[in-house]
Amino acid sequence: MKVVGVEPKGSCALHAALAAGRILDVDVNSIAADSLGARYAGRLVFDIAQAHVERVVLVEDAAIRAAQRRLLDDYRIASEPGGATAFAALASGAYKPQPGERVGVLLCGGNVDLRTLVPDA
Repeated sequence: MKVVGVEPKGSCALHAALAAGRILDVDVNSIAADSLGARYAGRLVFDIAQAHVERVVLVEDAAIRAAQRRLLDDYRIASEPGGATAFAALASGAYKPQPGERVGVLLCGGNVDLRTLVPDA
């Protein structure tokens, strides 16, 4: 099994830390900032990620919104932006599974604002 992290391009603290080999501050500017908007990766997360995360894929905010919409339209799952980010990596092609690779994606939706998820709601 491998673990692939996913972060918004506008909130990429773990990606930046792993690339630099150390924890550092990053600017946060993303629709998923409420749940994924850390300015830096914590020591525990950084250490675990260094040991167990193969890589961190970055996705655009537009891909996150499109993933939210697809989850709702196709699967009737209302997911917050942070919760749809991993699905966005697959749906947008930012992460392309290898042939025969089985993929699991964690979703959540505790902070869904239906006014932004469903326009004119």
